[in-house]
Amino acid sequence: MAVGQIAQKKPDPCSFVIFGVTGDLAHRLVVPALYNLAASDLLPDRFCLVGVARKGTTSDKLRDSLMKGLRQFATRPVDDAIAQRLLACVTCVEADPREPESFDAMSKQLDELEATRDTGGNRLFYLATPPNAFLPISRELGRTGMLAENGAWRRLVVEKPFGTDLASAKALNSELLKLVEEHQIYRIDHYLGKETVQNILVLRFANGMFEPIWNRNHIDHIQITVDEKLGVGHRGSFYDATGALRDMVPNHLFQLLSLVTMEPPVKFDAHSVRSEKAEVLSAIQTQSEQEALQNSVRGQYRGGKIGDAEIDDYRKTPDVAPGSTTETYAALKLTIDNWRWAGVPFYLRTGKALGVKRTEIAIKFKQAPFAMFRDTPVDRLSQNYLIISTEPTEGIALQFNTKVPGPNINIDGVEMKFRYKDYFKAEPSTGYETLIYDCMIGDNILFQRADSVEAGWRAVQPFLDAWKKAGGKGLKVYEPGSEGPEEANDLLERDGRSWRKLG
Repeated sequence: MAVGQIAQKKPDPCSFVIFGVTGDLAHRLVVPALYNLAASDLLPDRFCLVGVARKGTTSDKLRDSLMKGLRQFATRPVDDAIAQRLLACVTCVEADPREPESFDAMSKQLDELEATRDTGGNRLFYLATPPNAFLPISRELGRTGMLAENGAWRRLVVEKPFGTDLASAKALNSELLKLVEEHQIYRIDHYLGKETVQNILVLRFANGMFEPIWNRNHIDHIQITVDEKLGVGHRGSFYDATGALRDMVPNHLFQLLSLVTMEPPVKFDAHSVRSEKAEVLSAIQTQSEQEALQNSVRGQYRGGKIGDAEIDDYRKTPDVAPGSTTETYAALKLTIDNWRWAGVPFYLRTGKALGVKRTEIAIKFKQAPFAMFRDTPVDRLSQNYLIISTEPTEGIALQFNTKVPGPNINIDGVEMKFRYKDYFKAEPSTGYETLIYDCMIGDNILFQRADSVEAGWRAVQPFLDAWKKAGGKGLKVYEPGSEGPEEANDLLERDGRSWRKLG
């Protein structure tokens, strides 16, 4: 499944068609990932890379632009021979859903290219576009028959966000499923391309020391954090219509949540794993709007500095409404209504312009009885955490108590750490390599299914509705470089808990 050192099969011959090829996503992540796959000899031998652009872009211009992007964003030194071999496969075509005839022309061009490249008609359509283009493009692909599987596979890759609320996600799923089968849709979330995220299942189900204690009897609570140091930057228009909750929780954070909380699948295949993930997301307790307000904190950053970097007030960001109530920080308390997790709270937080860039899952185990150490102050005893970190360093840490050397029984907390870079020699990656490779070989284990997407939106819908009705009331402010609004601490403190300090 993952791109690693074990010999892997090459994908079937295919055409890789990128809509939005001139955009940031294609240049910064998709094409560098394709280059890394080519460098690892994991692209098909017969391959065609088709970039869909508006009028005025030639194949030569596109190749030059992609090469510049590759030199800027590559995660490893660029070998000119490999890069030229990859870019030699590039052809630029014009297509705009507002001009249906352009898709008819595109269909003919693809047929001709595939005959020349001998790709067998297999096609992967990658929509590296704004979400509002997903349906118009897909409809035209469907109308022209380019999505029809007639002896060759056809796959459609869409980036998050997949919908903006429960109703829109249902509508989008419904429309797409009129055009393609569920197995043809690959809803991509780049977080799932990270090795540590994929390793959660191995950690849980391949180690007898963890699986027996992975439940309400031994786990006190779980914290999931996705913090970013950067502000909104030049994405004001998109972000002001989206906010931290929509942008991160139903996709990134819920993917981490589902991997940590799902039941063991019957076998390690796409259907079994995705079914268990959907099942646990559907078990998240649906809160009333009043409960949602009590169990959440939303904030917005003001102007200030993070180190030497100046951060503008969010409301002064270009394309952001002057009186915007869009949140740049969100913290939630959730519960899961099933046998394994009954009574265990889950605390989720994410935000921009914070003190550190950090993505981690912190699993807090229940404290052991202190009777035999009654002379040791409780606050001197370290809390037992298992910490799964994906950014900035991928690894796992276990926090526990041990005796300090000396004649007296003095106790202190220590950490036992595993870091990927220390144990495995892996080339730096974009995080997209595994996902793109899996798309080409037809393994959708790391991609969301329609029921999982809708279950995620169902869980956050009460928060969206409650915050919309509240408007600016309850929106907290926080300073850049902090850990977010002070009020976020209340979510845990009222339960006798606290956020794990990030460092």
